[in-house]
Parts: sequence; structure tokens; C-alpha cells
Amino acid sequence: MNDPNPAGGREADMELVVTRRVEVAADVVQLELRSPERSALIPWTVGAHIDLILPSGRIRQYSLCGDAGNPDAYVVAVQRQPSGRGGSVEVCDSIATGQLLTIRGPRNHFPMGDAANYLFVAGGIGITPISAMIREVESAQRDWTLVYGGRTADHMPFLDELTELGGTRVVPVPQDVSGLPDIDELIRNAPAGAAIYCCGPSPMLAAVESAVESLRDDVTLHIERFVAPDVVDSPRTAFEVELRRSGVTIAVPPDKSILDVVLDTIGDVDFSCEQGICGACETKVLGGRPEHNDSLLSEEERESNTTMMICVGRSKTRKLILDL
Repeated sequence: MNDPNPAGGREADMELVVTRRVEVAADVVQLELRSPERSALIPWTVGAHIDLILPSGRIRQYSLCGDAGNPDAYVVAVQRQPSGRGGSVEVCDSIATGQLLTIRGPRNHFPMGDAANYLFVAGGIGITPISAMIREVESAQRDWTLVYGGRTADHMPFLDELTELGGTRVVPVPQDVSGLPDIDELIRNAPAGAAIYCCGPSPMLAAVESAVESLRDDVTLHIERFVAPDVVDSPRTAFEVELRRSGVTIAVPPDKSILDVVLDTIGDVDFSCEQGICGACETKVLGGRPEHNDSLLSEEERESNTTMMICVGRSKTRKLILDL
């Protein structure tokens, strides 16, 4: 994987000020964040996200959707979800222009690679990382197509500006008018060698994964998840974890995660989503065989047994040795 924190250790928190707040679609608020001193921010690449550490203490991850070539501002868009865990409601209802927010990152587990042709598939707020990718490939004069679904057109952020940018290469599919995108037809008709980037609700991601697996072996698929996929629970057993740098060995019971026990023991480690989708708690494995339950690592990375997400990962061996 690309190391999201190449310097190692805990990522530094930054205080940024909300310099602009605007509603970009129904129930979607866009925030522009800058340094209070207007100094340059940490550079980022398309596909990256930042953690917002909200006044309530909640930590939520939001994809950067601005211009990756602009080092002076981070831009995120947040969809208000009343049935969620409270973070989006707090952002949309409480965060105001001029307010200071603590952020962490950026980090990128959805990087865009080089390709001759791109197919972007987005659903709802999943357009946020995709929109930054589209601006970059358009600037590079690469071929691209966007299929963009949403409940209604007014619930689809950036639809007008992306249509203005791409013309007929943007295929909007508002559900109230057109129903759901025909994923099988979409994947069947993708150009040979296309790089497919997809972000949206879990059923859309599952449909795209299934279609690519069954219909195509000449395209590459890259997915960004906002929630962890459903998994079948397997029996959880106890095991030990040696924290090599800390010089302690701890017991992880069946009802606790490695992260829970590490926090109880040494306290100061990075974590955020606790679902295995953000990468904040990625930790080097020095010994033992981890059980990977995250949505980030590739099959090659899983097989190497050199890194894991300790918020959801467990152990296949009696003992793990971690670089903590």
C-alpha cells in the first residue's frame, strides 16, 4: 500500500478555519478549510480523505473534492444522514463559517493510477472523490466517462459543473426519473483496458464487483467504501499481542479488538473509523499471521502478512507481534 504516513508515528492534528460553507445539493454541505495564517497545507492526491475531529469528539472521514493542485485549501462535501452515527448531522447543522476545526491527514487509500481510459461510477455522495479524479484526467486530456446515480437530480452534488465539464461523457441516472443504472450493461460496454473507479452505496459497489468478476477480465476495478461491507461472523477466539517497541505483551479477549486493548495499554495510537475502511490504524506486523477483516488491503498485501488494520483485524496464530 501507499504509506499514508511515510514519516511514521502518530499523525499531527491541524487546526483549520472554515472559510466557506455552501449547500451544493439537497442535504449536502460543502466546507472549504484553510490555515488561519493562510499558509500552504500538506499536499494531497486525488482519492485522498481527511479526518474531521468534530467539537463533539466524533471523528469522521471525508473525501477531498477540491483541486488537488491548490495547496492552500481542503474542500469536503458532507451529506446529512439523520439515520447515521451523528457526524454528518453535526457537520451540516452546527459547523459555521469562521469556525476552527481540527483535522488529521490527508491520507490516500483510493489512489488513481495511470490509464488510457477511465470509467467512473458514482452514487450519491460517492461523487466526492470521483469529482477530483475527473478534473485531473480531464486536465491530462484522457478519455473518461462518468455514470452518476442519485435519488433525484437535486440530491446529486456537482452534477451541473461535471456536466458542463464533460458534456455527453457524463451520464446522470436520477432514480426518480431513470431508475437504477444497469450495471451489467455498463461493465459489458466498458472499453478494453479501462480503469474503473467506483464509489457509492454498498449495493452499487457489490453490483459492480459482481459484474466485473463475471463479465470482464480485461479491466481493472478500484473501489472506495464509506461503510464496511457486511461479513459473516465467525467464532472469535482469544490471542496474545506483543507490542515490540513498548516491550509489553497483552491478551486480546474474544469480545475486544486489538485496538481496544492497545488503547487500554499504551493509549496513544492513531485510529478513526473503527470499521477497517480509513487506514488510520494500519500497523506493521513483525510476527504471526493476522486475520484481515478490513476493506483496504489488496490480496497481495494480505498474503504478505506485513501490515494490518488493528481496529477489525484479529490473529490466526496464538500470538501476533506488532510494531507498536
